[in-house]
Formats: sequence, C-alpha cells, structure tokens
Amino acid sequence: MAATLLSRRRMLACAAAILGAPSIAVPQPRTTTVRLLLGFAPGGVLDGVCRKLAERWTARTGQPAIVENRQGAAGRLAIAELVRASADGSSLLLTPASTLTMYPYVYQRLDYDPLRDLSPVHGVAATCFALAAGPAVPPSVTGVRELAGWARAQGGPLPCGNSGSGGMQHMLATLLAREARLELTHVPFRGGAPSMQAVAAGDVPIAMVTESSARTLHEARKLRVLATTGVRRTVFPEVATFQEQGWATLSQREWFGAFAPARTPAGILEQQAGVLESILGEPEVRDAWERLGVLVDSVAREQLQAAMRQEHGFWGPVIRQSGFTPQA
Repeated sequence: MAATLLSRRRMLACAAAILGAPSIAVPQPRTTTVRLLLGFAPGGVLDGVCRKLAERWTARTGQPAIVENRQGAAGRLAIAELVRASADGSSLLLTPASTLTMYPYVYQRLDYDPLRDLSPVHGVAATCFALAAGPAVPPSVTGVRELAGWARAQGGPLPCGNSGSGGMQHMLATLLAREARLELTHVPFRGGAPSMQAVAAGDVPIAMVTESSARTLHEARKLRVLATTGVRRTVFPEVATFQEQGWATLSQREWFGAFAPARTPAGILEQQAGVLESILGEPEVRDAWERLGVLVDSVAREQLQAAMRQEHGFWGPVIRQSGFTPQA
C-alpha cells in the first residue's frame, strides 16, 4: 500500500514538473510580417506581381505580407536591403534576372555578390521579348534576315530603341547585333513605353520590347513584330521566333525570382518555396499573371540557382565583347 502511495506521489510530482516547465520548446505559429522587397516603383508589372503574391501569401498562411518598394539605382537598393536583412524568413526580394546575371558586368561596383549573398527561394514569373519595327522600316522587311539586308543597304548604323542602358532589352539588342552582324546604335529611353512610341512614330526604326507591351500597337498596325525571343510562339502566333528564323542564341527570356538572405536556414527556404509554389498553382494567380502580361514560371530553388549561374556566365562575354562601358 505504501509502495502504491509512493508511486502515485511520484507520478503527481512528475506531472506537476511537466506542467510547470517553460514552454519555449513548443512551436508557436509565425506571426512576424513578411516583407516583399521590390526595387522598382509602384504601378509597374513587377509591382503587380509582387502585390498579388503578398495578398495570396497572407490569405494562405495567415502571416501578414507587405510590399516595400525600395526603388532606385535600377533595383540595386532593394537587393542591398535584402543582403542586410535578418536571415529569419522575414524578408524576401522579388527581382528580375538581369539584376543578378547582368549587373555584375554593367556596373563598375555592386554592394552585393549575387551568387554569394542571396539564396534562391522560387521562380514566380517570366516574360519574353519582341523585335519591333515601325514605319521607318519598309513593309517588305518581315523578319530578321530582311532587316539585316535592308540595314546594310542604308550604309550606316541602325538606331535601336531600348528601355534603358544596360538593361535586358539593351543587351538583347547587343546580342542581336552580334549574331545577325548588324551595326546598331543603341537609343536608351526611360522605360519601354517611350521606346515603343518612338518606333510607332517613326522616330526610331526598331526597338527591343516585351511581347505583352507590343501587342496593342502590333494589332493596331502601328508597329510590326519581326521576331520573338520565346522558344515557341505565344503572344504573336503569326510571327516566327528568333529560333525558327535561325538565331537560336536569341531564345532568351527574363525570369522573376524570389530570394532570401544567404544565411537563411534550409528549413525556412523550403517552407517559403512551398507557399509560393502553392500560390502559383491558383487559377486566380494565373489569370492575374495573364492580365499583367507575364507567364507563370514556377521554378524550384535548385533550378533557379542553376539558371542564375548559367546566365551569369552567358551574359558576361556578350557584354564585354560588345564594348559596353560599365557604369559608375
């Protein structure tokens, strides 16, 4: 009887000890707000993508997600902010590929090393590009080969518009010049819309633009799309791709990815990647991407890392061989 009583006392003591123990080992739901950093101003396509992701992130996880537009220095300020952020899952960066794969060759100095200071989380979207011609180019020019022949007959460099010096559209035009043996004079504008308007007005013969942005003017016959950079026809089913016309090297697109600070634990990266993958599978999000003129591009972080390294290695020689002078 005494043994039984002692056993019961021990059990009660153990239970009391357990109940009184600190609860720090018990997992608590995450309530910390997630910042989605964006290096560009509100109102653009990438801003629309970012805000939709934030909305669906909050709805799916219950964890507040907000967009912070850290515009300036062509997206570099937001990247620098992420690199300084705590590696605890509270900050993510949404950025175009070119800020990581081209900028090391476009600028004299960066405050970050894209291959060392960022951890890929998940790819979220992508866009392809189009070579557009306006009324300054004869209607007989319907493709890249005809454009090259006509340009050579003019006896001088052909002006080509782009959305800004050192950006993806500029470097695509540089690649076009190399591959098609075209002599181009690059004409940078403050964004893609002014570049297209200049082509439509005949002020600039050609420009490299995004597929989605060229659709309206192409359908209105204000400009003509001569080739597209996708591996298959999408926005312009009647226009042959660069690859179909014999220039496979110009099969390029720009992806947009989510990144975390480099020291972020693998468990957090996997959790965040899972959330983004689920969001990108929603019909609502796919419809939103279509309205914004981008493609759903759900890419695992290992593949995103491989793409970043491959494109970093690809664009270096292209930019250096073009004679482009890195900017301060």
